[in-house]
Amino acid sequence: MSDALLNPQLIRLGCRPASKEAALREAGQMLADAGCIAPDYIDSLLRREAVANTYLGNGIAIPHGMVEDRALVLRTGVAILQIPDGLEWNPGQRTHLLCAIAARSDDHLAMLRQLTRLLQDEARLLPLFVTGDSADLIAALRQPEEELPPDAEAQDLDISDEWRLDYPNGLHARPAALWVDAARRSPAQLQVRHGNRTADAKNLISLLQLGLRQGDLIAVSGRGPQAETGVRQLVKAMREASLAEQTAAAIAAQRAAAQRPRAGWRPASALISLPGIAASPGLAIGEARILAGETLQVPDRPISLAEGGDRLHEALAATRRQLSQLADATQATLGASEAAIFHAQAELLNDTDLITLSCQLMVAGHGVEWAWHQAVERLAEKISALGNPLLAARAADLRDVGRRVLFQLDSSLRGRAPAEFGLDTILLAPDLAPSDTAALDLSRIKGLATAHGGPTAHTAILARTLGLPALVAAGPALLDVADGSPAILDGDAGRLYLNPSEADLASARAWLQAQRDERDRQQAERQQPGQTADGARIEIAANINRPDQAAAALEAGAEGVGLMRTEFLFLERDAAPDEEEQLKTYLAMQQALQGRPLIVRALDIGGDKQVPYLNLPREDNPFLGMRGARLLLARRELLEPQLRALYRAAKSGKPLSIMFPMISSLKEITRLKGICESVRQELDAPQVPIGIMVEVPAAALLADQLAPYVDFFSIGTNDLTQYALAMDRQHPELAAEADSLHPAVLRLIRQTVQGAAAHQRWVGVCGGIAGDPQGAAVLAGLGVNELSMSPHDIASVKAMLRRHPLAQLQSLAEQALSCDSADEVRQLLEALA
Repeated sequence: MSDALLNPQLIRLGCRPASKEAALREAGQMLADAGCIAPDYIDSLLRREAVANTYLGNGIAIPHGMVEDRALVLRTGVAILQIPDGLEWNPGQRTHLLCAIAARSDDHLAMLRQLTRLLQDEARLLPLFVTGDSADLIAALRQPEEELPPDAEAQDLDISDEWRLDYPNGLHARPAALWVDAARRSPAQLQVRHGNRTADAKNLISLLQLGLRQGDLIAVSGRGPQAETGVRQLVKAMREASLAEQTAAAIAAQRAAAQRPRAGWRPASALISLPGIAASPGLAIGEARILAGETLQVPDRPISLAEGGDRLHEALAATRRQLSQLADATQATLGASEAAIFHAQAELLNDTDLITLSCQLMVAGHGVEWAWHQAVERLAEKISALGNPLLAARAADLRDVGRRVLFQLDSSLRGRAPAEFGLDTILLAPDLAPSDTAALDLSRIKGLATAHGGPTAHTAILARTLGLPALVAAGPALLDVADGSPAILDGDAGRLYLNPSEADLASARAWLQAQRDERDRQQAERQQPGQTADGARIEIAANINRPDQAAAALEAGAEGVGLMRTEFLFLERDAAPDEEEQLKTYLAMQQALQGRPLIVRALDIGGDKQVPYLNLPREDNPFLGMRGARLLLARRELLEPQLRALYRAAKSGKPLSIMFPMISSLKEITRLKGICESVRQELDAPQVPIGIMVEVPAAALLADQLAPYVDFFSIGTNDLTQYALAMDRQHPELAAEADSLHPAVLRLIRQTVQGAAAHQRWVGVCGGIAGDPQGAAVLAGLGVNELSMSPHDIASVKAMLRRHPLAQLQSLAEQALSCDSADEVRQLLEALA
């Protein structure tokens, strides 16, 4: 690097500017005093900050003037301000080294290259923030690339804390974006370490490259202003994301169970077909159209770093606006969870690794389009190489958002869009970006098949939400299908049938019409009472959380609420809700149900659900630890306000029952009932039915002994299954095997029913299998009196029960008890129409 650029007179140590503007004016004045710029160029530095972010990352900012003001640069120079305490450059970005650039030529590029490399070498960079000798800065910026030291052993920063990641799918884009958001609210430097690898907590891609998996122990550390608060808030954000991740994994596991191969359409003749992975159920008939996977040939047109930076900044800003509009539209049509996909994509555009690598490539003499494309591809390949399928799917998100920016830089690179295809199209593609999937015209696109991808990719998630039949991972042969040929896509079986005959097409159309007719019948009859064909009554209720969900549940055909989850009152806040807030919620739920039954489950925290402000100790086996009733008995300050609110609500005269989770012994029941009675007498409230959840095999085996002490049982089949089979229902490889139709689980359910019947107690089921029509049929045959489920499943469950007399369901249940596996039970149930 030219020594002329490393003039000690242009280095000022120990600066404490009052503001960003003051820092820019100070650096600009240094350049003016050294004869590098005309004084008016200082205003150009300020104008540049109004339209571009010159923060390079990791404590370094590189302000420079507007391209059109280059004539005001008299000679190339760089003024360096060292700010030991740091200066907020933009929200969440704190600068310690300000390198103000005035460039007439490319003389400054070597220094920029060195700065971008220093960003990734904290052992050399951090001492420069506090050194008292300008010679240290000069030496660091003169050091040739080959002399940079190898990676040293990773070290934590000054203030540190540890946390064990409990997200079932590891760290992926959506929770990582929450980490970044929390980190950027702190002025401190924050770092996450796993083993000997570290990541900037304010850098999304850096975090993803750690490849964190469930169970990994991480160190969160900080340095600088408010470091202790920053570390604490970041760990809090990590913990707060746990419940959402656990819930998403549980929903995915239930979907996986629900999407097991089942009886569906079968071709009338032997057809050539391509197998894939079922990603979204349904049958689509149409014309196969290939969306060619074009390998982008991105031209390399070198331009100055200043001009390239301007164009990249404008493209990033335009893409952020585009993604914001797409997120808004997606939330309006599909929901907040799906919209979060595009919020997470937008966060990728703030990634300093991505911007830094783009700058390095431009510094090396490449054009902005080529540099950006290469940066995206290199980082996407790094994420894909981590061996985590979920992260590999996030690499697709990075490429998706990268293409959006690229097309802003050069619109001529766009290929053919899915919107250009005709009616009744089955779209075949190497892969499809989430943004393209969300924007599909469903009046034209009837089905989707990709050569690559997986069922957890955002594209597959969006297809399921849209109700678009889809298969993924069909392999390269998919792209050899003749463009325009007739096809039938079966999203249930994960197959694409090619060149069907007229008989096959007629059969598929008839099957689709029968499905539509059946759905219409189910919806038309959804308000009929739940009962079998011969009139045996089975009450059908809904699992919901909040009063504002009650109207939709009743509209869907619910006869009451069989499970009101109350932990949602305690989440996403800094303290437990007080008695008055809880009372208001319970009264609102009673009012919304208009006299129908309401069963409220007492707070069910622990295991897969954690609340940070409770400061529960970390457990190696949380599902076997302090959760449910065990926690309530240990933390009376949680139990008693909830019971007071519930008994006060009972004084309204509207139906209300209380149900306690995770019961495993009679002692727990008697202690809880004693507390209930004490609260009831204090409030002079009426008696209410008190029931327990059967989630632990011990409760099922002791049902006959427990029944005299409770008013009802409600079986939580999800937990009962994982405890009976010793399979974590959120384990990515075992979740599909944790099937509640396993004969061992069915025997525990029968024993519960028999124990309850001996004392005239009723039994409900509020686990996932209650919402599976075939599962509901077996449960009715086992003698279950009530089924509570997601409102979405009510119409199909009622329809299944109406088609069969109780005697048939009882016979079927007896056969199921004699099976040796869940698969055999499901094969047995295929006979149910």
